[in-house]
Amino acid sequence: MAVTELKKLDNNTARPANVLVVDNDEAHAQVVAESLQRTGCNCRVATSGTQGAEMLQQHDYDVIVTDLVMSDIDGLGILVRAKQEQPDAEVILMTGHGTVPSAVEAMQQGAFNYLLKPLDIKQLRAVTRKAAESARLRRTNVELKRRLDEKFGFEGVIGDSPRMRDVIERLKRIAPTNASVLIEGETGTGKELVAQAIHQNSARKNKPFVALNCAALSENILESELFGHVKGAFTDASTDRVGKFEYAHGGTMFLDEVGDMPMATQIKLLRVLENGQITRVGSNDQIKVNVRILSATNRNLEKTIEAGTFRNDLYHRLKVVTIRIPTLVQRSQDIPVLIDHFVRLFAKRHQKQIKGVSPAARRKLLGYDWPGNVRQLRNVIESMVVVDYDGLLDADDLPEELAGTAEPTGAPASTSLVGLVGKPLEEIDRLFIAETLRVTGGNRVEAANMLGIGERTLYRKIKEYKL
Repeated sequence: MAVTELKKLDNNTARPANVLVVDNDEAHAQVVAESLQRTGCNCRVATSGTQGAEMLQQHDYDVIVTDLVMSDIDGLGILVRAKQEQPDAEVILMTGHGTVPSAVEAMQQGAFNYLLKPLDIKQLRAVTRKAAESARLRRTNVELKRRLDEKFGFEGVIGDSPRMRDVIERLKRIAPTNASVLIEGETGTGKELVAQAIHQNSARKNKPFVALNCAALSENILESELFGHVKGAFTDASTDRVGKFEYAHGGTMFLDEVGDMPMATQIKLLRVLENGQITRVGSNDQIKVNVRILSATNRNLEKTIEAGTFRNDLYHRLKVVTIRIPTLVQRSQDIPVLIDHFVRLFAKRHQKQIKGVSPAARRKLLGYDWPGNVRQLRNVIESMVVVDYDGLLDADDLPEELAGTAEPTGAPASTSLVGLVGKPLEEIDRLFIAETLRVTGGNRVEAANMLGIGERTLYRKIKEYKL
């Protein structure tokens, strides 16, 4: 996973380096800038330390090449400001022989290198190239770590949308505790994955995680599954049986669809939560258990309480903390990320060579309502991988229910080609970038792919057009 993400993040390494040249000798600054521009760098020039400090706040740079000795803010001052404003950028100092000790001191404070005047142009270009590579690698590593923390720091909880960031941030605070957690969300939103994430990031992670669907079993079988039974407790009880609570001792119990639990079982569960003891079916002996309870429901439990089918006291025991998982439509910005994740997952599982997903198929996937949420998307992508024969998941690989999906429009409904005639190209460019970002739910990687431009180019245009 890390290698794949790193490759994706590093697709922009071929773009020109953004360089700021700071020197109060304007002629010398221009010579430095022109020398670097001939190698493909994008250069801006500041002719004073004060101007350089201001430009650090206005634009992003990979490399800052600054003179050490300046009358207002000197090179050390630029270095300090660069580390504050743009810590991933590298700083190269230009210095005369008499100021070498100061340059060495600057390197100890984080400068990338220093160059002696008069400059050797070949050396300038070589050092700047290495500094740009270092800055890009650092940014790539930072971005990769951020993505791994936010998307994959919790097993299976994938998403970069604001809603999912909120969920993941809440999980980070909840996981280390022993609090009972009620996970709410529609079918297919990933409630069990969230429960597993809480367990895996808690002090109980080396103990069992036990899941049980309360809606799938009759009352008698459910009680036996939860609390165990002794031999002879009922007709088929030929031996003693350890229940889920005993098996999960020291770990975590996940009660899925807890709103469907029979009332009699609810009473027994409440006793366990109150005194930490269970009694096997057919026995009078109490057994101490230490289990954290996570539960999930797609029902409105407050309404079931009003209807008299769920106990109010149990409800409050279960919901010490509540997490609400958004539907896939509510987190549509995550769909491209989830598509790519599932393609990798199922390509490996089914030993298929999948190059990617076509723009047409992506638009269909983005335009669907997903009533089955993430589970349905996962099943659709697996189906596409299985039936594909040419290595590219295209519209013809989509299952029948998505084949007729209306694609998101590439331009606003109020805009026609006729309406664009005569408008400045910059305005049209801004319009289509803004609409593509809307279609992709703000996912810049996906938007760049759809527009056929590099991610850095897109970032620059977003900033330029103030989108």
